[in-house]
Amino acid sequence: MSSKLTSIAHDKLESLLNSRDSARIADVSSMLNDMPPADVAHLIESSTPKLRHILWQLVDTEIEGEVIGELSEELQSLFLAEMDAAEVAVMTEGMADDDIADILQQLPGAVTQEVLASMDQQDRARIERVLTYSEDTAGGLMTTDAITIRARVTMDVVLRYLRRHSEIPSMTDSLIVVNSQDQYIGLLPLRTLLVSDPSASVREMMITDIDPIPANMPDTEVARLFERNDWVSAPVVDENRKLLGRITIDDVVDVIREDADHSFMSMAGLDEEQDTFAPILRTTPRRALWLGINLLTAFVAASVINLFQETIEKVVALAVLMPIVASMGGIAGTQTLTVLVRGIAVGQISRSNQGWLINRELAVGMINGFLWAAVVGVAASLWFNDWTLSLVIAIALIINLITAALTGATLPLFLNRIGIDPALAGGVILTTVTDVVGFLSFLGLATLFYAR
Repeated sequence: MSSKLTSIAHDKLESLLNSRDSARIADVSSMLNDMPPADVAHLIESSTPKLRHILWQLVDTEIEGEVIGELSEELQSLFLAEMDAAEVAVMTEGMADDDIADILQQLPGAVTQEVLASMDQQDRARIERVLTYSEDTAGGLMTTDAITIRARVTMDVVLRYLRRHSEIPSMTDSLIVVNSQDQYIGLLPLRTLLVSDPSASVREMMITDIDPIPANMPDTEVARLFERNDWVSAPVVDENRKLLGRITIDDVVDVIREDADHSFMSMAGLDEEQDTFAPILRTTPRRALWLGINLLTAFVAASVINLFQETIEKVVALAVLMPIVASMGGIAGTQTLTVLVRGIAVGQISRSNQGWLINRELAVGMINGFLWAAVVGVAASLWFNDWTLSLVIAIALIINLITAALTGATLPLFLNRIGIDPALAGGVILTTVTDVVGFLSFLGLATLFYAR
């Protein structure tokens, strides 16, 4: 059913939904609600603004919560703004604690309190526990839905305890062992439980070499731990090692995807939650801001060129070759910047290895500088039959590629140290530096050589 609906072209689907034929619309609604929630969310996100509102109205109340949990934050906010507290309360029934918390954090405080007031005391306490933590921490990612056991009981008792449950929480690969104060002790993997002697105690079979995740740990660090250890789930504790809940791999995958989106979109000065089909009036201001910043930096580079106006008028070939120097520096710097930003993002860069990386990038910049200086110098001399010009552009290229390597290596480290996202601000600053240094070195050397 999913493939049948998603194969329909969006223009045909829009025509179908805009028709006055209630039977045809009902048919689309039936197919839509037979799809997995993730596929419904994907279809909505892949639709134009007008069509996505129609599709959302066709989603059954029973699966609204699952669908909205799969949508981007921007679309979640858009649809939640059209709902009252009672509708949100109904929609969140049966949802995981962390998903409910994510939704409530996007609502006005008064609406959030109304939704919490409509819950029973136990559910409200669980959600409020998650809401006390920022959404970009382990506490904000966790769900309180976990099975705990005591170390003194036997495997047989644990098995009988599990059979009393109609189902166990999703992504449960281990049972969490706690003491009488609910403090974390260790984990009992289900695979161990299933093959162990029924008379053996939990204390004998549990593993204690896996540390729990502190509730205040940043979500990016949580993602690194899951990636490094191949975890499916992990317990979350407070400063006293009291168990608060657990984090599951599905939420970590979302963090990894969001971080990747952030790094990719930030290179263009855009928000990672940028909606592909966002309306014109919402898209334009976001892009205009960074276009304005880029314009200011372009004026800086242009002012450097203006300083050497007389030199350019005397040697017209300089105007032809200027873009080569700036472009080569920009590409070299961007390569270095990208490597460093990725290294910072995955936690591979520390104070102990920063010096090695900077020296490596300087060496690479120097080698590439001399290599391409020779190539461009020979090409320029053959093109314009001017060996002075070839020497000028060769030296300028060496200077700019070394500068690009140094800036690309040190800039993200500096920005990260002062709390500025290097993926967001690094590209703009780097481009300005390579343009200014490229023009200044090329035109400055030309003025010096041709003045003789």
